[in-house]
Amino acid sequence: MTTITTGGARPGATASPGPAAKAKARRDGHGMRGSTRTFWLFAGPFLAGLLLFVYVPVGWSFYLSLFQAQNTVTPTKFVGLDNYADILTEGPFTDSLWTFTLFALIVVPLTFVLALALALLVHRIRVARAFFRSVFFIPTACSYVVASMVWKLSIFNGVRFGLANTVLGWFGIEPVAWIGTVSPPWYWLVLVTVRLWLQLGFYMILFLAALQQIPKELYEAAWTDGARPGRQTFRHITLPQLRTTSVAVILLLLIAAYQAFDEFYNLLPNTPYARPPLVYLYYTALGQGQDFGHGSAGALVLSALITMVTLLQGRIFGFGKADS
Repeated sequence: MTTITTGGARPGATASPGPAAKAKARRDGHGMRGSTRTFWLFAGPFLAGLLLFVYVPVGWSFYLSLFQAQNTVTPTKFVGLDNYADILTEGPFTDSLWTFTLFALIVVPLTFVLALALALLVHRIRVARAFFRSVFFIPTACSYVVASMVWKLSIFNGVRFGLANTVLGWFGIEPVAWIGTVSPPWYWLVLVTVRLWLQLGFYMILFLAALQQIPKELYEAAWTDGARPGRQTFRHITLPQLRTTSVAVILLLLIAAYQAFDEFYNLLPNTPYARPPLVYLYYTALGQGQDFGHGSAGALVLSALITMVTLLQGRIFGFGKADS
């Protein structure tokens, strides 16, 4: 057998790279270093802000939660996990979690169904689609505080000349103190309607974008196979194609419900009922007592709950996985 060698290299010896290969290696090295610099140029400020404004406060909150920190952020009396035990055994914080649970059970499915229905309607119409899309989306740009004030002072103000009571008066129904009574708890109607008005348009846009990505060939193939437009195509084509968007919408809705604050704080100020976790923690940490220890412990417990629910939901619905 004949052995062919390149140039004067001895058999078995490693051939040294030529000038062209060395130049290519230098170009690759420069390109890699350039990409690294570009990455840190764009990602560096974001990572620095994330570290400074998110992780450092979270770490400081954990530190405060282990101390008796009342009216001070530099406590000296170490109490261990006592603040966590107090926050989980006392009534107000656990009651606030039940308030959130009820709020989420009402708002999440209602928003999901109504936003999907609106998206389907806007997607099907052939005229003035941009107009209806803007009309439903505009409330999203409104402040929660402003919307809460409108709901409280104009629509559900509880006096005879309020909008809601005026409509009831047309049917001979006596005025209702919408946010001033707990039996029956009409304040839930006020809280839910203002939240729906504010967020429906945003989730409608998400569903509308997903609907526009569904290939028309799927519907045409289904009609060729005998499927009827309407319920059958919606169940077997539209809903499966919206799976990823639906999971993301449910996840965002649940997190938004956990973060409910503005409407509760502005519609029901200084009331002992219907306090979600953030309103309770606000009064605990920033109220008259300024109990940063218990407030920090409650905030970390709430963060842990949000994380667990998010991971559980991702596990169940397969958020982030490719569609099968």
